[in-house]
Amino acid sequence: MFIQTETTPNEDSLKFIPGVPVTKGSTYEFLDLRSALKSPLATRLLNIEGIVGVFYGPDFVTCTKDDSFQWNILKPEVFAILMEHFSSGAQLFREEHAEGEGAEDTRVLDSDSDVVAMIKELLETRVRPAIQEDGGDIEYRGFDEEKGTVFLKLMGSCRGCSSSEVTLKNGIERMLMHYVPEVQAVEQFVTEEEKIAQDEFAKLEARLEKQAKEKEAQAAEAA
Repeated sequence: MFIQTETTPNEDSLKFIPGVPVTKGSTYEFLDLRSALKSPLATRLLNIEGIVGVFYGPDFVTCTKDDSFQWNILKPEVFAILMEHFSSGAQLFREEHAEGEGAEDTRVLDSDSDVVAMIKELLETRVRPAIQEDGGDIEYRGFDEEKGTVFLKLMGSCRGCSSSEVTLKNGIERMLMHYVPEVQAVEQFVTEEEKIAQDEFAKLEARLEKQAKEKEAQAAEAA
């Protein structure tokens, strides 16, 4: 077995292609060991020091590292774990967590309006394939009919990527607005946990900046 790698727009994410199917068409993301409990492979990968995210695509695995680590150090261990898993024919998920067939978020439901059905179809046929080429995926999380806002969750290499906002606004938003007049905007869906984490990170940055300025002022006074 030969596992190929491809870079992604996110320099901290690397796409590993084993040459065999990974999932049955669905995508899955694991950002901590708790969420990875249902998948032995994700658990092993997240136990590598420096790996902070694992994403399964139909025919690839994207690993995301902490920016303080280098890929030339991490890749050999990732390769070894992936090679062992796919060569052995082991199951991707534990028996009690069997995966479904295809993406559920863009499946058109009888209860969907014509607008929502069109949005889902465009996301599934036009957007998702391009995003997956870059080692990530998008997840449809709703449509606010009053404001005309589509909410999407970015996953895999797209999460935390500096160009993710450009992808949302210049790519996905522009296309959806062109084909679906009811769409006025596309925004990234953020969970409550992610909002709290972002707020805490912003507070930490503010404290560090304040401390740096205080040290500069003290140094200036001492001089």
